[in-house]
Order: sequence, then structure tokens, then C-alpha cells
Amino acid sequence: MSVYQATTSAPVNIACIKYWGKRNEKLILPTNSSLSVTLSQDNLRSTTTARADPSFTADCLWLNGKEDIIKPGGRLHTCISEMKRLRAEFEAANPDQPKIASHNVHIASFNNFPTAAGLASSASGFAALVYALSRLYVLPHGPEDLSLIARRGSGSACRSLFGGFVAWDMGIDDATGSDSKARQVAPESHWPEMEALICVVNDAKKGTSSTSGMQRTVVTSALLQHRIDSVVPSRMAAIERAIADKRFGDFAEITMRDSNQFHAVALDTYPPIFYMNDVSRAIIAIITEYNSLSEQPKAAYTYDAGPNAVIYALTPNVREIAQLVLYYFPQAEKVVIGGQVVEAALPKGFNEAVAKRWELGAVKGLIHTRVGDGPRVLSDNEALLDAQGIPKTLA
Repeated sequence: MSVYQATTSAPVNIACIKYWGKRNEKLILPTNSSLSVTLSQDNLRSTTTARADPSFTADCLWLNGKEDIIKPGGRLHTCISEMKRLRAEFEAANPDQPKIASHNVHIASFNNFPTAAGLASSASGFAALVYALSRLYVLPHGPEDLSLIARRGSGSACRSLFGGFVAWDMGIDDATGSDSKARQVAPESHWPEMEALICVVNDAKKGTSSTSGMQRTVVTSALLQHRIDSVVPSRMAAIERAIADKRFGDFAEITMRDSNQFHAVALDTYPPIFYMNDVSRAIIAIITEYNSLSEQPKAAYTYDAGPNAVIYALTPNVREIAQLVLYYFPQAEKVVIGGQVVEAALPKGFNEAVAKRWELGAVKGLIHTRVGDGPRVLSDNEALLDAQGIPKTLA
């Protein structure tokens, strides 16, 4: 008997121009366009196995070994239903194909990093889910088309369908959202020197979820409308030009300014939302002082809806930045970059007084990574489901 199964992985993406606010909650249509860098799956990824079988009595999904309820009309249900619809259309157009669109599916997903801690786990998770189903169903649809469905699970998931530098165009079709999809601005091979140092400040689930935070901001923040109308369109154009020309100084300034404004919008929300903490703000002070030592910025901090810092930098500067971070935030485990252990140190001329030196554990870990590729098809050996269609590892 044939086994219909596919295993894929999808990457994390971290936005430089932030997505915050929906103009349509059901279709997940954003109030503004956004742009992100896809990070390497060698460090951060979601892996998903999807199987269709006539013996399955219901659609089931397990995340990190724990069953996740698929609520009718919910985001998981929407994505799975849309993928089944595409398979049914494919079968109708190709009568010789096996009829598996009507089968229930079992899906197992695993994140190799903390879920819901400001590290974009929903983005990689829904991208991996949609891509796994597309491979299971042998669909001809490309990443742009698939991004329309991944967006219905988690807005930023649409950007994880591509590697490199990726825009999510907000679109103007409010009725169906047919033009609100991801677009690759440049592949990872265009600027392979782009690296990232992630400072894990807190790996616990955040207090205000992105979904509820956005809803509150859209209703109460006057600053958000200014951002939508007057700020983001010009920033999107400017950062796309900076990426095309590989001008890191411009890329860095735009990225940091947009992170600052996103958190200003969160503060302008009523009641206010605080995603950053004292450690987050100390990292900003340190990077600002570091950049003041050069004519052009050599590091770019950015924060999503959480306290964790992502610091973008080019390959020649990453070690020095890691030394600086270690000086203020000591680590229990050795930090290795380029095969060599990194020791804490301050650059020449650095004003040490911009921040205090924190105790061990203030930054719980450092993840060194770089720009990476889009979703991957994995081998059967990496499948997460056993012969019966149950996760090999249960929580």
C-alpha cells in the first residue's frame, strides 16, 4: 500500500521593516508592507512531516510532541483546508493522480528553538506546514502562490517561503487578498556576508501575543496611522535599494529606525505594550556606541514582539560585535565563531559607561547565524511520524 508523506523544513525570518497591524483579521491582510531577512536553517528551523491516509479518522497536528487542537475556522484549519482544496483541483485536472485530497492528514512539527519567544516560531512553523502539504500533494504551485496560504496561518509566515531578502507586499485587494503575498527581493547568494547575532534575552512565552497586541494597536494608536501613510512606503523603497547595492550603512540605519518606531507604536498603544526590557535597551545603547566609532554603522539591532535582540552585521565585523556583547553579558558556554572561541573585549575608544556589565544569565544565549535559503525537502530518514502516523517523539 502506498504511503503518501512528505517532510520539509522552513526557516525563521526576522523583519527589518516590521509588520504590525491588520486591515482584515480573517484574511490576515496587513496595514503596511514589510521586509525581512531569511536566516539559515542550519541554526533555526521548523521541521514538519505531513501524511495523508484513508485510515486516519481526523486531521491531527502535534507541535514539539504535544497535540495541538485544530479548531474549525481557526488558522491551522484554514491552511490545511486551503491546501486540500488545491490538491482537489489538481486531481480534477489530472485524473490519473491518486485521490488523496479527501484523506485526513497527520502532521508533526518540531521547532529547534523556543516557541512564541520573539523568535518568529509561528512564521517558520506555518511555512513548513504549507510547504510540507504542497510536497505531499505534489502541487505545481510556486512559493509566491503558497505564501498566500501561509499568510492565513501567520502573516510573517509568507516571507519564510523564500530565502534571502524577502518583501511581503500588502496588496490592495481587500476582498480576497489575492495580491498580498511574498516576493523575493534578492536571493541569499546576493549578499552572503550578511550575518546575524541573536541575543536570547528571554525564551519564555511573551505576555502579550502578537495577535492581541496588533488588534489593540490598530484600535488605539494614532502613531500607527502616520507610520502606515508616511513612513513605511519610503522605507520599503530605500531598504530595497540598499540591499540591491549592498550598502550596509543604509540598511542598518533603516533597520534600526524601523525597530525603534515599531516599539514606539507599541508604547503608543493604550494601554501600552512593553516588549523590550532593560537588557534589550542596554543592547541598543551598546550598539549605538559601537556604531559611533565608525563613519557608517557596522551593526544593526532589531527587535520583534519580544525582548530578544537580533544584530545584523557583515562577516568581517561579527567577531568584534560578539566580543562586545560578551563583555557586557557573560555566557556560561563558550561562543565559537569561525571555528574560534570568542573572548570578551571592548573595541578601542569604546565608552564603557554606556551600559552596566550584567550578571551571568541576563542574556541566556547567543546564536550566530547568517542569511539562508528557503524551505527544504528532507529525506524519509528525517520524518517525524512513525509507521502508524504517530509522532516518533511525544511530549
